[in-house]
Amino acid sequence: MNKKTLLTIISILVLPVLAFWGISLSKGTSVAASASGLPQVIKFSSSMCLECKQIEGIFDEIMPKYANRVEYKKVIVDSRKDMKNPLIKHYKVTLVPTVVMVNSDGSTAQKIVGAVSKEQYEECIKGLK
Repeated sequence: MNKKTLLTIISILVLPVLAFWGISLSKGTSVAASASGLPQVIKFSSSMCLECKQIEGIFDEIMPKYANRVEYKKVIVDSRKDMKNPLIKHYKVTLVPTVVMVNSDGSTAQKIVGAVSKEQYEECIKGLK
């Protein structure tokens, strides 16, 4: 096997793997970190989900109390395009509604799948660091 053939094989097999590895590393774990340094509440929902609509009202009521202490994000999951959101993969969201509570250091404090009571959501939010 001559050098030209060997270089061709390496470029076809090895370079794509290295490129993929480099792209994966560049994403890092910054998905979880909040730019504001505040704890986060991330709500994954769909406009076609009845439970999602139910908890939307709960969050509209309770989140204004925590506006200066907690960052609130809504992630809509209505189409395949929406499924490309890196937060969905990072938190392994497979069902909606899902609410993920994240401490200010980026660690997951709580992951709630399905609807729970207003009081339970508030207790979880109060426990964020």
